[in-house]
Amino acid sequence: MGGRKGGHKGRARQYTSPEEIDAQLQAEKQKAREEEEQGEEGGDGAAGDPKKEKKSLDSDESEDEEDDYQQKRKGVEGLIDIENPNRVAQTTKKVTQLDLDGPKELSRREREEIEKQKAKERYMKMHLAGKTEQAKADLARLAIIRKQREEAARKKEEERKAKDDATLSGKRMQSLSLNK
Repeated sequence: MGGRKGGHKGRARQYTSPEEIDAQLQAEKQKAREEEEQGEEGGDGAAGDPKKEKKSLDSDESEDEEDDYQQKRKGVEGLIDIENPNRVAQTTKKVTQLDLDGPKELSRREREEIEKQKAKERYMKMHLAGKTEQAKADLARLAIIRKQREEAARKKEEERKAKDDATLSGKRMQSLSLNK
């Protein structure tokens, strides 16, 4: 092929030292601070002018949307103006503009979720009242378990009494045998 090993991409590489990287970051932070300070100085001048204050109070949300859109543009998008009729710009509503009193249209999933929760609540009320099949089965099972436990307790009590009687009669016999 050619007399050279490797192509044009094998040239000597340059590595940046950590000190250079730190210096670059510091320079970027300094630029950002300067831009913020310049922006704040421009904002202070607007606060002193009553005409500009009135304009800012009367301004519609469309101006806010344009500002947001300008801030969001990054990279090549800032250079090219795109006219997309299908693009819907997101509108941010302020808390004062929200309509909480009006009827809210629910999606099918939301309606189904609400119905599901209500049905579950109704079932739990019926279950606690003992009117469902499962509740009846549970109550019957509990009654059987109670009877078994009562019988077991009664048997234990009888066994203990029998044991006590046996030990008492054994002690009496010993005391009688010692008295003779």
